[in-house]
Amino acid sequence: MREQLESTFKELFGSADGAEFFFAPGRVNLIGEHTDYNGGHVFPCALTLGTYGMARKRADNKLHFYSLNLTKPGVIEVPLDHLDYSDNYNWANYPLGVVWAFAQRGKTLDTGMDLLIWGNIPSGSGLSSSASLEVLTGLILKDLYHFPDLTMIDLALIGQYSENNFNGMNCGIMDQFAVAMGRKDHAIFLDTSDLSYEYAPIQLADSRIVITNSKVKHSLVDSKYNERREECATALSQLQTVTGIRSLGELDIDTFLQLQDVIDHPVVRKRARHAVCENQRTIQAAAALKAGNVNRFGELMNQSHLSLRDDYEVSCDEIDILVDLAWTVPGVIGSRITGGGFGGCTVSIVHNDAVDTFIETLGPQYQERTGYKADFYTVDIGDGAKKLDAAAAF
Repeated sequence: MREQLESTFKELFGSADGAEFFFAPGRVNLIGEHTDYNGGHVFPCALTLGTYGMARKRADNKLHFYSLNLTKPGVIEVPLDHLDYSDNYNWANYPLGVVWAFAQRGKTLDTGMDLLIWGNIPSGSGLSSSASLEVLTGLILKDLYHFPDLTMIDLALIGQYSENNFNGMNCGIMDQFAVAMGRKDHAIFLDTSDLSYEYAPIQLADSRIVITNSKVKHSLVDSKYNERREECATALSQLQTVTGIRSLGELDIDTFLQLQDVIDHPVVRKRARHAVCENQRTIQAAAALKAGNVNRFGELMNQSHLSLRDDYEVSCDEIDILVDLAWTVPGVIGSRITGGGFGGCTVSIVHNDAVDTFIETLGPQYQERTGYKADFYTVDIGDGAKKLDAAAAF
């Protein structure tokens, strides 16, 4: 693929002289969904799937963006003095938003840039293709324009800021943090209230992580994701009339149950119940995995899905079918929806000797019941975003 990027770069921009290669992974969240904007814990890991970028500075003030995945509308050109969102820019609003967010921090670019990207994260799958592209862009800007004071955590925060304020998606920090800070064969146990974190080795004994893509694509900006965030904010403000918490993540389950009646709307109460209980599940799940109790981890994954389905209502019929089918397969330790919801993927932990049966069972039955052909990825956990060696093949 490296050769194809070089060939296309030369075709589009005249030569590849001085261009550098970069990579940012996708991510899967093992447990801890919709807790990151509620001051709770998450437990994601970076994948070896991701987004590759080839970039170099220009001599003028033009930003050029081109994607090998989305060849329409062709090369997108934006002048540095007009860093404004436009529907015409399509996917390029994500890297453009990062350039804009750099400028908001006083990190202005002195020249334009040519950027060619290609990724192997399925679009709309919930594996954070947008966060991958944002952190990739941030790393490229840090390297090409020499901003050595920016840390990888800074790049994650800039990516989140750009998605919140440029693209209008009120996501939490988890996706960008996992993409920027991933470590091979480890998940990140992250407290989103203060960004304290620790790496947890993923030791699944004789099991593997299997991601199943429902092929139901979601657009979180157009979904009810932002509505869920607003509902949690409403719940928090009502709880703050009787307790001094700053986020839902500060509550344990017993305290929430004692105070929940102050939330006057039953739907909003359900949303808050998920946020509080999911945070506690995530804490318990990380401890279980650390203790080598993979079966307990799987039980908590299953509970997480039920809560996301019933209390947070971010699942959908197709995802529920995949999870229900997974739960019937011997050797499946746990299975749940992953990502923002409203489509996308499930994540399952499956015994090695049951992986083939898992795929052979879910594939045909899911297609028969929904009309969609699911894709399956037996994934490896990789490192976070990085500049690629001059000789690195991909």
